[in-house]
Amino acid sequence: MREIVFDTETTGLDNQADRIIEIGCIELENQFPTGRSLHLYINPDGRKVHPDALAVHGITDAFLADKPVFAQVVDEIAEFFEGAHYVAHNATFDMGFLNAEFRRVGRLPVAAELVIDTLALARRRHPMGPNSLDALCRRYGIDNSHRTRHGALLDAELLTDVYIEMLGGRQAALGLSAIDTGQVDLRSDEPTIVIGERPAPLPPRLSAAELEAHAVLVGRIGESALWRKHG
Repeated sequence: MREIVFDTETTGLDNQADRIIEIGCIELENQFPTGRSLHLYINPDGRKVHPDALAVHGITDAFLADKPVFAQVVDEIAEFFEGAHYVAHNATFDMGFLNAEFRRVGRLPVAAELVIDTLALARRRHPMGPNSLDALCRRYGIDNSHRTRHGALLDAELLTDVYIEMLGGRQAALGLSAIDTGQVDLRSDEPTIVIGERPAPLPPRLSAAELEAHAVLVGRIGESALWRKHG
């Protein structure tokens, strides 16, 4: 299955009034990165970056001034996503913006069944939270120390690692490594459990009447009775 893990940065929070100004995408094939990615900065076509958004991602109006508008890159984006599922953290936000941009240039919105929300997945796996991207990186031991500000490609890369971990990726890789090399890593933080010999046998659960009835049944079957071979 082909999936695109992606993130967006925007001029603000209103997907009807604000615009996407950055998109970062990572391609997965059968839940493994292929090495293909897409990263674009986009001119918001006259919309100014809100100061609150600027504080989050640091992308200025001056930086975006010479970048292409969405209509100029929509074909490149659509081609990269073609035939894939859309994977995003809090996908309602990112898909709301992406679908709004698609509608503005006359394209159909993305069908809901093609969208995978990693925030919803994290909430099912870790109902006590927290489940922000930073919190999930800490939970899975993913280095996000270089994430001083939000950035679409960096966040997509981190989310890719988180998503694979939530699907059991690291454990699968360790299992394959052990099979390929014929070696088993005996180091473990888990306590060793030793099962000793029972000091006294458990009392039988069958009554005397049940044992007698079973003996009668075996006698009727004769020498071919299974219990005579394995009794």
